[in-house]
Formats: sequence, structure tokens, C-alpha cells
Amino acid sequence: MLAAAVCMMDQSRQHRRRRAPNVDRRRESRCKNLMEDYFIPNSLYPASKFRERYRMQPHLFQKIMHDICNYDTYFIQKYDAVGALGLIPEQKLTAALRMLAYGASTEQVDEIARMGKSTVLECLVRFCDAVENLYTREYIRKPMPRDLQQLLQKGEARGFPGMIGSIDCMHWQWKNCHTAWQGEYGNRKGQKSIILEAVASFDCWVWHAFFGVAGSQNDLNVLGQSPVFDEVLRGHSPQVTYKINNTVYSGAYYLADGIYPRWTTFVKTIPNPQSEKERNFASFQEGYRKDVERCFGIFQARWAIIRGAARMLDEEVLRSIMMTCIILHNMIVEDEYDYDAQEVFELDPMNTSLTRIYERPIA
Repeated sequence: MLAAAVCMMDQSRQHRRRRAPNVDRRRESRCKNLMEDYFIPNSLYPASKFRERYRMQPHLFQKIMHDICNYDTYFIQKYDAVGALGLIPEQKLTAALRMLAYGASTEQVDEIARMGKSTVLECLVRFCDAVENLYTREYIRKPMPRDLQQLLQKGEARGFPGMIGSIDCMHWQWKNCHTAWQGEYGNRKGQKSIILEAVASFDCWVWHAFFGVAGSQNDLNVLGQSPVFDEVLRGHSPQVTYKINNTVYSGAYYLADGIYPRWTTFVKTIPNPQSEKERNFASFQEGYRKDVERCFGIFQARWAIIRGAARMLDEEVLRSIMMTCIILHNMIVEDEYDYDAQEVFELDPMNTSLTRIYERPIA
């Protein structure tokens, strides 16, 4: 017993010796510099640089900051235990957004916002929690009647009446997956990952997001666990009718790739098209189905934390980060997308037939 107690005391002394000394980060001076760089009239960097580094326009950042400060007083500047002023909201939100936008480590964020590792991580977790609770209902929702009308008009203009989006899955690599879970989360590339299922429309707005299925499963397994068709099963699906080949069909559908089942809610390509009509249909379907893949590309380019391997240990934190990135992505789309701009079609020199395809019934 005595030997064990001595061993524990030695370990405690070693732990105390290894503890890093307190660093005076001069956060007040960094606060002043940050405000002069981005947040005052005639700031050092113009709005274009702000948009590039924060991934959003200044007015949207100010709105989010105002809402989050009202939701969680942690982000409001306060005096600490020794009477010194703490971090300002701009520093805390900058730390969270730099980690999301650049996939930055805590050390890199420390150089920008002058914050310790634990504070940076706490800012990120609290920021994601606030964004989820404040904006999920508005920015990850089922299409409202006005939205549905716009989606249907766009689908019909593209030659797919009744189409309201594209569905697909994306893997997010999990670097620090727990050892006991590595078999479950290992995908076919030998990496550990978590799957995101999403439905996106022509403007890259994400209408449905389901995240958390282990990477060893395929798109069909994800679909079996997803709530994407819960409303349809309850009989509350939107009433949509359209006519093809003098036949009236009801119910909206998504464009999907070949792994999805032959349901009326999916329209897939023709694997081996033979006639000119089938080749045209396959070409159009495969082109417009890439809306969701284009959305994944923009999503990963905008939020580098999703493009790289996840370093967090807690799966719930990863889910919160993913949903936060989707919500912020939709907020930016709403703020910046030009819905009045005309869609430009470029002629394919190898195929001059651009006739819209209405002849194939919905499978």
C-alpha cells in the first residue's frame, strides 16, 4: 500500500512538472487588432477579404453573432476572476469559424484569436450547439409550398416534371475513431468514416440531412435508417401531379444513382442505353443528378473541416459540427444565390440534340 501511494505521488509530481506554464497572450491587443482588421468602418481588410476568410458576408456574420450572444451568454465579453476583461464575441466566433472554414488546429487558432486550446474547443462546441438550436427548424426543413413550386418549375424546365432534388451519400473520414469501433466504421477504402445522406436542389440548398451511419454500410443501408420518407409513409407527402405521355402521375421524386431501389420516389439512369432517346435521357439524368455531388463539393470547399479527417473523439460532437456546417451553408445560399439569373446551357459539340425528354415514364 505504501509503495502504491509513493508511486501515485511520483506520478502526480511528474504531471505537475509537465503542466505548461501560463502564457500572457495579450488578448486585449489582439482584440483591438481584430476589430481594426475586420469589424469597424474603413477596416484594414475589405468586405471581399472578410467573405473569403469567414465564408460569409459581414452582415450575415453580425446577425449570427447577435443571435448567438442572446442565446448563450458565454459569448458575451465578461470580467474574469481577477477582474480582467475576457474575450469579445468576435474573437470567440472567429475561433469557431476558422476551425470550420480552414480545418485549423487549436495552435493555429491561438495565433489568430489568442485563445488557449481548451477555450478554442469550448468555443467550437458551444457555437455548434447554438447554431443547431437556433436555426435547425428554419434551415433544415421540408420544402414549403412556395419552395416546392420553385423546385417543380425548375425540374420541369430541365425536362424532369415532378423532380424536386437529388439524393446521395458522402463519407467523412474519422481519424480518431475508437479502436473498438474500427471494424464497424471501416469503409471499402480502408478508412474509418461516418456517412452523410443529403438531398440537394439546383441551388445547392440541402433539404434533408441524415448523419451518423457507420462507414462500413452502403447507401441502401443508410436509406433504410434515414427519415427521408417518414412523411410519405405517414401519408403527408406533398400533392404533386404531372403528365408524361398523356399519363398523369402523382408524387414528387428524386434523381438517384444506380444503387437506389426501383421505387416511384426515385428516377435512375438507364445503365446501357440503346436508342437515341434512351441515351439522351441518361445524359440529362446523370447531368442533373450531379446537383447533390456539386453541393458536396461546394460544401467541402467552404468548410475544410469536413474535407479533412475528423480529429474529434466524440461522435456527437462530429454530428453537431456536420449539421452546423450544413445550416451555415444554407444560410449563405439564401443570402447570396441569385435566383433571377438565367441558367446557361452550353451546346455539346458531340451531340446537337438538346430536346427535353418527357417520353420515359417514371419507374
